[in-house]
Amino acid sequence: MGILLCMPLYFFAQVQGNAAYSEGNVNYNQKYRLQDHIAQVNYQNTDRVTLTVSGIYNIEADGYIAIFACTQTGKTADEADKLMNDQIQKVTDGIRTKGIKAESYVDMISFVPMYEYETEKKAFSKRTYKEVPIGFEMKKNLHIRFTDPNALDKIISLCSKAEIYDLVKVDYFAEDIQGFKTKMRDKALEILNQKITFHKEVMNVDLDSKKRSMGEGFNLMYPIEQYASYSAYSSSSLQAKKPGHVQTAQKSVTRYYNQIFPKSHDFVMNAKKLAPGMQLLYTLSVTYDLREKDENAPQPVAQKQEPQKPEKELILVTSTGQFKVIPVD
Repeated sequence: MGILLCMPLYFFAQVQGNAAYSEGNVNYNQKYRLQDHIAQVNYQNTDRVTLTVSGIYNIEADGYIAIFACTQTGKTADEADKLMNDQIQKVTDGIRTKGIKAESYVDMISFVPMYEYETEKKAFSKRTYKEVPIGFEMKKNLHIRFTDPNALDKIISLCSKAEIYDLVKVDYFAEDIQGFKTKMRDKALEILNQKITFHKEVMNVDLDSKKRSMGEGFNLMYPIEQYASYSAYSSSSLQAKKPGHVQTAQKSVTRYYNQIFPKSHDFVMNAKKLAPGMQLLYTLSVTYDLREKDENAPQPVAQKQEPQKPEKELILVTSTGQFKVIPVD
């Protein structure tokens, strides 16, 4: 009687993503693979030891400000101003009608005349050109502040209907930055105490009794600083059948949010944050002086200084024939 064993087959896939291809180089990550898998070791000297704790806090934004650039032209100044006001009014009315919780502010950028060249013919002279005003150009920025990140899609839709297509940037802000710093300090102090205990177990040195110096630093990274770009494509390596000019296709450039990874950090707070946001970086560094003073060691004896002799002396001979030395300042 034969027994048929059915073994399930498991397929494992490692997701890499197109960002690993840089300028068509398939081995983009391989040149970093060896050094990334080796932990760096910092050796301490016998006189001092430095303990460092670093961390990342992924902060949820309390609000956002989207900035849209608006441009209008008209034959007269009044026409350009009216077209601009109507364009912005469509957006602000749509925000109010759809019940989007947002505030708006209009920032005036420029308002300048536009010119074209007109040919001017003169007797007994060469042809000349002069600038003639043909209209006016107005530029304004529309600032829209909102708290719900999902509202941005609705705002962009309203702007596109008003023929506003230039989204300049989106700023993030948080109300209690100092509160996040306090939480990071508390977490860093907890990890520092663990490192002190570990150092005591390994080196048999109590760092709490040593003289120390401390330094710390914060750095707040915004999403606009952390977007990277790449061009994902694969070029053919085949040779053309007939000699001739090869015309390459235009490649699309993609941008993506490239957050800071905790490769060399000791802790990450709010690590499961999904959407792009602010990243607060913190580093605490404490240096301990391991040199000890030996109380039983003989102290250096201060040498007794002899009185300095005056530069000039007078010798007085008395009537009895004795000599007396009189110093002169």
